[in-house]
Amino acid sequence: MKAIVVTDQAAGTAGMTLVERPEPPAAINDVVVRVHASGFVPTEMEWPSTWTDRADRDRTPSVPGHELAGVVTVLGYGTTGLSVGQRVFGLTDWHRDGTLAEYVAVEARNLAPLPGDVDFTVGASLPISGLTAWQGLFEHGRLQAGQSVLVHGAAGAVGTMVTQLAREFGAYVIGTGRAADRQKTLDFGAQEFVDLENDTLEDVGSVDLVFDVIGGDIQRRSAGVIRAGGTLVSVVGPTEARPTDGLTVDFVVESDRGQLGEIVQRVRDGRLRTNIGTVATLDNAVAALNSTERRKGKTIISVRP
Repeated sequence: MKAIVVTDQAAGTAGMTLVERPEPPAAINDVVVRVHASGFVPTEMEWPSTWTDRADRDRTPSVPGHELAGVVTVLGYGTTGLSVGQRVFGLTDWHRDGTLAEYVAVEARNLAPLPGDVDFTVGASLPISGLTAWQGLFEHGRLQAGQSVLVHGAAGAVGTMVTQLAREFGAYVIGTGRAADRQKTLDFGAQEFVDLENDTLEDVGSVDLVFDVIGGDIQRRSAGVIRAGGTLVSVVGPTEARPTDGLTVDFVVESDRGQLGEIVQRVRDGRLRTNIGTVATLDNAVAALNSTERRKGKTIISVRP
């Protein structure tokens, strides 16, 4: 099969190469999926799991990409809940070879059925962005109707999901970004926009929840606008900032079949719009993933039509 591999951590995406690899076998409780579309997150090149296994042993050359939509071709021993020929989407294990390949082996529990009326490209755009938004808002942020949410990076793949879900559940949403992001942020449902380069963040007043995908100085300043009992939720690693009288939660997204089902149902009935930017073929993926242009939405690799 064709697959993209990385071997040199210092090279990052510049070290990606398209190679021929053997198709993966299905371990116990695995399925093998014929990948139709794969999602990619640029920060994967900075994750330890891209380069080493759980015992900290080098696992290069490794296949990046952890979001997929495709069709089950093989069931491993003991696998239940899915069937050969079934359309699926989901999030693969961080420490195993990923989805920038024609086939991938993945634990069945990490996948959910993909309805026939949802395109593979759309399916592959949902797992990380959708689950990150869902878990950050509802599991870790404990969002309630009527609360206010400050969403950093609101025009990005995660931010647009956070904005839409928060609005659906009755929150007041303030999005942040660069000046060029204003209209897109408002189009996805934010009620206010803060230009982080030209506006004063502290002018937003007090909010109940901050959803941070940036870190650094913006995160530290954000802690100061959280009202008593509020929460700072971060996906950029352990937080230095802490609200005076509130909670700080940093988390790593996990696959969840039930939540994937909730997310894809919202796409089907029009409550949730995807934010797909670049779509490239597997043959052209290295160039697309190495682009120096600012990413506008989710990057999807169309592995097969």
